[in-house]
Amino acid sequence: MPLGTLRPSPLVEQAAENLREQISCGHWPVGSKLPGETTLAKTLGVGRSTVREALRALAGAGLVQPRQGAGVFVIATRPEVDWPTRLRRAAVADVYEVRMLLEVQAARLAALRRTDEDLAALRTALDARRAAAGGDDAAFVDADIALHTAVVSAAHNPVLTDLFAEFAPALRQALIDLPDLLPRRTADPGTGDDSHTTLVDAITACDPDTADHTLTTELTAVLTRLKHSES
Repeated sequence: MPLGTLRPSPLVEQAAENLREQISCGHWPVGSKLPGETTLAKTLGVGRSTVREALRALAGAGLVQPRQGAGVFVIATRPEVDWPTRLRRAAVADVYEVRMLLEVQAARLAALRRTDEDLAALRTALDARRAAAGGDDAAFVDADIALHTAVVSAAHNPVLTDLFAEFAPALRQALIDLPDLLPRRTADPGTGDDSHTTLVDAITACDPDTADHTLTTELTAVLTRLKHSES
């Protein structure tokens, strides 16, 4: 695929896309050195500064790597996908399975590490979830995730906290889009209040086994519905 002269604007984005296409189609295979900035600028019909910015964008995407004194080399044919983007593209059930791994362990740790401040936050979040049960789906899902976030926070593991924060947006949209969310809430006015109360009580009582069992049961039921909706 030959390089072509570009339209006037936006030049950097066009230059980066043109070069990306050359890399992805194998014109410049992994390990090869790209032509110099002057050559690329002449071929693309842009200035060297535009080429330089385009190469910087490709480096940020993990496609090329500049080596001081040697030039710019191709290191991959496909751009790296950041974690939030990967989560948005992943199957909801797959995301939820990983959520279970993280959150069940977090609940066990929370039961062993919770502080008085954590317990107060959990009770506040539980009350907010109850109050949101009569509202719209989005408000209820937000309140539900806030309670689960409080559980993860009580584990006092910053890595778990950060990972759950990455999952939260994908989980929120998945739950809002769950086809049977509204019928399930109509059939169950408490919308799982008993199980969530048991979870908070288990953490309060420093009972990791009950916290584990309660959350596993709750999340497994949701995962089953998610898999059914995707089938």
